[in-house]
Amino acid sequence: MQKYSVDERGYYGEFGGAYIPEILHQCVTDLEKAYLRIMESARFQADFDSLLRDYVGRPSPLYLSRQLSARFGAKIYLKREDLNHTGAHKINNTIGQILIAREMGKTRIIA
Repeated sequence: MQKYSVDERGYYGEFGGAYIPEILHQCVTDLEKAYLRIMESARFQADFDSLLRDYVGRPSPLYLSRQLSARFGAKIYLKREDLNHTGAHKINNTIGQILIAREMGKTRIIA
């Protein structure tokens, strides 16, 4: 399995990298430092898990699809991400951004 850790030049993997305008460099550096400091903290994980469970509605429910199960001869379940508030991926990202912003003392995010 290939690892995609960022090296000292800001690259990950064989081709990965990022360009950011110079004016945003300090903001991104501050964000990286804050993220690395809090990402594994028990408090951050507990807050994140709590918000996903109590606000977003995770874990998303599974539903047995009777018609697909009968057609293909197996129990087929559908994971209903569409039942989460505001959809699936956007809210997951935003919750994380908000927790990091709060930890950094920020009052606004761009989502």
